[in-house]
Amino acid sequence: MFDTLKRLIKKWRASRDGGHQLDALLAIADRTAPYPERSEWLIELAHWIRRGRAVQTGALEPDASRSAPAHTRIRYLLHVLDRNPAWKANVAGILRALLRESDGLSLLCDAGMPVHSGFFGALFGRFEASLIPPAPNRRDLTAIVTLMFSSERDAGWIATLPADLLIRIHALFDYAAQDEPPRDNPPFSLDLLAALHNLTCQISSTGLSQTVRSRLVVDPADRDMDDRHDTSDMRVAMEKQPFYRLTRAMLAVEAAHNAFMAGEPQDRLLREVNYLRLLLDDCRSATDNVFAHLYHNGVSVDIVFQVERMRMRIVRAEHLLNAWMAHDDPHAGARLTAELVEANHASQSIAHLMRSNFSLLARKVVEYSADTGEHYIARDRAEYLKMMRMAAGGGLVTVVTVCVKFAITGAHLQAMLEGLLAGINYAASFLLMHFLHFSLATKQPAMTAPTLARELDGVSTPAGVDSFVSSVTALMRTQAAAVLGNVLLVFPVCLAVQLLWRWLFHADIISTEKALATLRSFSLLGPTPFYAALTGVLLWSSSLLAGWADNWFVLHRVADALAYNRRLRLTLGAASADRFAHWCRANVAGVVGNISLGLMLGLVPAIVTALAFSFEVRHVTLSAGSVGVALGVLGERALKLPELWWAVAGVGSMAILNVAVSFALAFYMAVKSRDLRRSAVRSLRGAIWQRLRRHPLELVWPQRAARKAN
Repeated sequence: MFDTLKRLIKKWRASRDGGHQLDALLAIADRTAPYPERSEWLIELAHWIRRGRAVQTGALEPDASRSAPAHTRIRYLLHVLDRNPAWKANVAGILRALLRESDGLSLLCDAGMPVHSGFFGALFGRFEASLIPPAPNRRDLTAIVTLMFSSERDAGWIATLPADLLIRIHALFDYAAQDEPPRDNPPFSLDLLAALHNLTCQISSTGLSQTVRSRLVVDPADRDMDDRHDTSDMRVAMEKQPFYRLTRAMLAVEAAHNAFMAGEPQDRLLREVNYLRLLLDDCRSATDNVFAHLYHNGVSVDIVFQVERMRMRIVRAEHLLNAWMAHDDPHAGARLTAELVEANHASQSIAHLMRSNFSLLARKVVEYSADTGEHYIARDRAEYLKMMRMAAGGGLVTVVTVCVKFAITGAHLQAMLEGLLAGINYAASFLLMHFLHFSLATKQPAMTAPTLARELDGVSTPAGVDSFVSSVTALMRTQAAAVLGNVLLVFPVCLAVQLLWRWLFHADIISTEKALATLRSFSLLGPTPFYAALTGVLLWSSSLLAGWADNWFVLHRVADALAYNRRLRLTLGAASADRFAHWCRANVAGVVGNISLGLMLGLVPAIVTALAFSFEVRHVTLSAGSVGVALGVLGERALKLPELWWAVAGVGSMAILNVAVSFALAFYMAVKSRDLRRSAVRSLRGAIWQRLRRHPLELVWPQRAARKAN
């Protein structure tokens, strides 16, 4: 029998006419066939319905041009079944048997819901499911729905099914039911009730777990109140939580339903259902409070995953409750089916899991950069001049960095050791700039992009758009000032240091051959632009690590652990220990970001060169200082060398690519953390270009406050 079915399906697939395909498929429908054969038949019927080209139905559907192809095919299917009672009886029997013999709770409760307790377990599970699809002989509706509706577009046409089709589909399930022997099977409405009971228990269990409860007992906005609440206060607060009362409310709904089925009025059932709706809404609000707590107190991937799964269950419970109470409305069942199909498809998508769980984490990681980046945007002339002074100080520190770098490379050490020493040199210089409040131009874009993304929250209003455009203009102006401040100081000072070194010691910092090789290595005609772009990636990566360190420090409450550490208090005193904790909190991200950037600039080129391809760091400030030293070694004759001017052009490309690449990556991540659409971001470009056409000088020098207000 199974081989015969296979041959008939193969013959049906070979047919090109939609009507002939359907006739061949309906002819082999058999409600007495084994479960795997009936499941495979339903899957083939769903594939026929989902095909994009509509069949010719003639007068059956006058407005077929405006109907979805799937709707037209379903209408034609019902018409063919009405003309063939035997086929209709078999199809109806297969549909009833599907609901009777399959586990419906798996679809109602678990479709679209991660079954693993952690993010990485869910990630592995989805990857495994993408390689091994479910078998049609599995007796659960989730497997059948997965195989029948494999496209995310299926939810759209299911949700928009016309009312007349829904009524006819519902009638199809009851056709010729009296011809079958009576079975003791509960109606589908009781499956909905059982699924509601299952979901409310899971929601309550997660909400009362330590992970969530510890973020609900105390107001999330008050991060310093935990130690002022005693056990009795926490007990009362927990009993007031909606998660604590949710299971009891669900039991009351079931009791009211049983009483209604026994003949009591419906008033009690409606009252208990409304109370359950209220508790589910309170649970949703409490979940938002948990996310707010995570946002202020550090984010963990697994915690975000568990809370997001709980919120998905709350939404599913609300949908099931709506469908259960509106069982007489045919559109309610269609909406629930569409939601289940969409959720089931999302549960198979690795990209959906990444987007839904990393948005809040990305928001927290970039938040440190947003707070820090505000200090790197000069919005008026006083801040502009301050940025110039900070950049000049950064260029002065870079002079020492360049000289030490030439000393390290002149020792001709092994590549990895040379990279480690260079990384330590860079890290020490960056830390010195950090504590002296100096500025390195190419580090700013990764910090300032999240600041702009924060302002994207208000672009729905004209004032918000104007504020965003003003910030973009100020950012461009500040970046230009910072790059010029670094380069205009590091280049002449490095040149002067080389000349002073020659005058004092009658020798050069580097040899003539090394000076020529340095100029050639920075040439615009070589791989300099590519290296500069990769250096921009390293600059962005350091800001990412800084944000991660800040999140980790807050999440694990390291500042509190330091402030109340017994040894620190005995050694430094309580006040000094508290000041030390606050100092660590204020500087942990900056220290981690600067150390990681320095080590990456030194070690990553050595590692990449050893394992993949040749790679060298092309940092605009460091390279400008190197050009200054090389010019001092070569003297006036270097002005006639084309290598010098190609190197100058290469340094210019470094300034653009270091800034552009690191800014683009940071801004992309920051926008993703706000869940903004691409169209909303693109709509701001016109406003930016309009501002630049009206006030082009703002890119060079800040305008007066009165001018900015216009």
